[in-house]
Amino acid sequence: MPKRSIMHMFTPRKHTSPFDINMAIDAGYDTAFPHQDVQLNDVADMTQDAIFSRGPAGVKKTGIFIGGRDIGVAMDMLDAAKKAMVPPFEVSVFADPSGAFTTAAALVASVERELKQHFKQDLKGTKTIVFGGTGPVGLAAAVIAAEQGANTTIVDHFSLDTSLDFANEAKRRYGVNLTATAAASDADKARLIADADVVLCAVKAGIQVLNASVLSDAKQLKVAGDVNAVPPLGIEGIELMDSGARLVHAVNSEGAVAVGALAVGNVKYKLQHELLRQTLENDTPVYLDFRNAFNDARKLV
Repeated sequence: MPKRSIMHMFTPRKHTSPFDINMAIDAGYDTAFPHQDVQLNDVADMTQDAIFSRGPAGVKKTGIFIGGRDIGVAMDMLDAAKKAMVPPFEVSVFADPSGAFTTAAALVASVERELKQHFKQDLKGTKTIVFGGTGPVGLAAAVIAAEQGANTTIVDHFSLDTSLDFANEAKRRYGVNLTATAAASDADKARLIADADVVLCAVKAGIQVLNASVLSDAKQLKVAGDVNAVPPLGIEGIELMDSGARLVHAVNSEGAVAVGALAVGNVKYKLQHELLRQTLENDTPVYLDFRNAFNDARKLV
């Protein structure tokens, strides 16, 4: 009897995301089985339970998806699963906690595309500000941008100490240098974006971070990208489907353009589908994180 394809979905949270379950099934898996409250020290044993029960033919139709919310924990779980493999009993593993890796990759790739199309440059050497940079999407986007050579600042709304902690963790884990700051007032935000080339907004849904008045203080802004699709949007004046449209409120930044949340979301959806498909269809196991996501997002845009 032919083996059915199974995606085991590990999350340290109370619930597995229905979005991720739907995506796994739509990518071709016969079954997506959720495992909640999975801790790091559970991963090795659970991985080996998954691989040894199916035989060499079965492991080719088995995958592991790592969710949750903390991107550092997800990376540790990905590493633990990889170390637990015993070839030829080896399966593909894809980490995408809260969709952070695919969303961040889609955001940065979409912004990079607009930089190239409108300003004939890439991210290298740009001053890039990431609002919501201590959240999972914002931090992943900041690390991706920094790896592409951007001088990247992560912004926390409330706490400089929190921002510094995340910058230090990014340095330890990924070897990137992030500048850390906090900005609660419009004056603080205006100073931050005054000489920024790129602004990425990855704050909680329904919170406006940059209003028209703040945007008018930007003097050399080229591209602004927002992942917030719930009104009020994170950056005033960006429309949901903007993909290189004029950023109307950046009145002192000639030619500044916008990338909206649904434009990013369209790339993110295609990207997650593609990476899930790779875990099922590749001849050899793959281990996918935000770096793989960004490489494929570049191809999609």
